[in-house]
Amino acid sequence: MDIQFNKNEDHNKLLLSKLRREFAKVSLGGGKDRIEKHHEKGKMTARERIDFILDKKSDQIEIATFAGREMYEEHGGCPSGGVVVKIGYIKNKLCIVVANDATVKAGAWFPITGKKNLRAQEIALENNLPIIYLVDSAGVFLPMQDEIFPDKEHFGRIFRNNAVMSSKGITQIAAIMGSCVAGGAYLPIMSDESIIVDKTGSIFLAGSYLVKAAIGEIIDNETLGGATTQTEISGVCDYKALDDKDALNQIKFIIDKIGDYEKAGFNREKPKKPKEDTEDIFGILPESRSDQYDMKEIIKRLVDESDFQEYKAGYGKTLICAYARIDGWAVGIVANQRKIVKNSKKEMQFGGVIYSDSADKATRFIANCNQKKIPLVFLQDVTGFMVGSKSEHGGIIKDGAKMVNAVSNSVVPKFTIIIGNSYGAGNYAMCGKAYDPRLIVAWPSAELAVMGGKQAAKVLLQIETAALKKKGERITKAKEQEILDSITNRYNKQISPYYAAARIWTDGIINPLDTRKWISIGIEAANHAPIEKDFNMGVVQV
Repeated sequence: MDIQFNKNEDHNKLLLSKLRREFAKVSLGGGKDRIEKHHEKGKMTARERIDFILDKKSDQIEIATFAGREMYEEHGGCPSGGVVVKIGYIKNKLCIVVANDATVKAGAWFPITGKKNLRAQEIALENNLPIIYLVDSAGVFLPMQDEIFPDKEHFGRIFRNNAVMSSKGITQIAAIMGSCVAGGAYLPIMSDESIIVDKTGSIFLAGSYLVKAAIGEIIDNETLGGATTQTEISGVCDYKALDDKDALNQIKFIIDKIGDYEKAGFNREKPKKPKEDTEDIFGILPESRSDQYDMKEIIKRLVDESDFQEYKAGYGKTLICAYARIDGWAVGIVANQRKIVKNSKKEMQFGGVIYSDSADKATRFIANCNQKKIPLVFLQDVTGFMVGSKSEHGGIIKDGAKMVNAVSNSVVPKFTIIIGNSYGAGNYAMCGKAYDPRLIVAWPSAELAVMGGKQAAKVLLQIETAALKKKGERITKAKEQEILDSITNRYNKQISPYYAAARIWTDGIINPLDTRKWISIGIEAANHAPIEKDFNMGVVQV
């Protein structure tokens, strides 16, 4: 190994170490004191509930772990968006589990909580996955009700999705394990079956204080909407549980009886590990986002037996298109080549840039994968499309549009891994969040932005200094550097993968060594949903 490999390895393992520290912090939810108070009530935490219900020693992935990171700090923060979401196995059946974290503001719904719950339902809807709700929430966070209550993608959309999933035959089971009030009471009751925990679970449209204020009736919460009331008097809930573990075991019992599902039919053989050492990824991936490297070396460490068949290998070399297997699943890979290459005319092409020939190749490859029913995996390290007169005269916009069209209309499941840069229209063409990947995750080395930090800072500096000069201010070299530093620091924060993960622009930041697991679970989930329409690109300019 050379010195640069070792430097890269040190840098990337430090990024991974930071990821682990950040996860340890966020996994505490509202903090150790609140966890202890939660336990004193005889209740398990959200993460403990999920760990108990999922099959032991089975693969699982967590969605939007860093939702809400460094947001709502004026309200005390909202770690993990106040809700934990995992995809894993219950009685050998792949399910998605959504658990309110009552250690975070009593499980109240912040705007990001709503977005995360909707993302969980979207995954269930796209993949026909059974969804389990472990309810323990005080309802909407009232100081921010205007950002969570009335709009299309707000709180009410949850119940609409409940109804749609029910009509599609997607199993929904809810356990009321704490508070469940007001509009939130509809979620468990719009599920197929509901379980309520005795003494700690309660469900009502209005609690005892509001009932007294509204109609003058004096009644306690247990009598109003506790487990005995809702299972023996109202019939609102289907089952009563002795405690959290009993409720979770009852869910397992129900899940165990679900029949088999109609499969999409994606091709899978016996999984095989890469022949190349996957740990090498840390040394191959450069410290600087502007440095070159060979993406094929990364691919070799992600695919079974390190073996792939490249499509049009000698054409459009700044995009790699290849057939391979990941954990046994057949996949079509579209990846940005990050080293300088030469095209057929012996002209130099910059790594990470999409040229007309690359876009043309990718469009054809995506169409082929759709015809063959092969899931697509996008490995992003892209700075954008090539600019300049030569590219414009060659029709780069037209070729880029064809690629975006193919990605948009693709009917096979798509999975996006942001390895490095994810800039501008390159993000779109390489199946960014706006293009409906079934799962989209980032490595700790990722950066998401309209353009690179240095270029953006220079543009923003010109705009800001021009505005100050109009106001009559004199801009010295020192003042210009001060403005540039401020802009750079702000921009660098915004391009961080943590900034994106906090807003659920991605489904998470992952250890690169977990990439195969994420893709495999994602394709297995997608296999629950047969493809219902044909691939059609509509009107395109050729």
